[in-house]
Amino acid sequence: MLGLKRGTVKLIPHQEEWSKNAENIIEQLKKILENSAIDIQHIGSTAIFTVCAKPIIDIVVGVRELTDIFPYIELLNQHGFVFRGEDVEGQLLFVMGDFDNNTRTHHIHVVQWNSAEWNNYINFRDYLNVFPEKAVVYDRCKRELALQFPNDREQYTIGKQRLINNLLNEAKEWRHKSLTKF
Repeated sequence: MLGLKRGTVKLIPHQEEWSKNAENIIEQLKKILENSAIDIQHIGSTAIFTVCAKPIIDIVVGVRELTDIFPYIELLNQHGFVFRGEDVEGQLLFVMGDFDNNTRTHHIHVVQWNSAEWNNYINFRDYLNVFPEKAVVYDRCKRELALQFPNDREQYTIGKQRLINNLLNEAKEWRHKSLTKF
């Protein structure tokens, strides 16, 4: 099962199909964007094997400059990637889903490759996959908030932010140490 009504929160256990689905979307994006995308990766909770997640696939597209994506907006739209604009500073958002039923299946985040945003996405995913005890803490937080805010995704997201910030700091330090080991 993939997709969730906009604004709601429902977590389900990790599904193997998420990685396969993400790979298919990544291949599709690579064909459309060609050399404009430096790298494209599966991120978010659906890319963390030991946590529950909303059944929405998150993908990050790394580009040299955000404006590099502009010539592709119409072509992306023709393939079901609907442009939503700059959802947060330094990031453009495309969504996929069943818009008649207000359901989203994919969030495509476009950021500058190797920027803080890019590195945060990659480091967070990798850190929680390498350290399952940290993933357990994150999973517990998410489950509690999902029970508290099933119809208020904004509050759910706000509730996770302090823990995410702490984990991002740990992940950044871990990545730095792993890169300077050699």
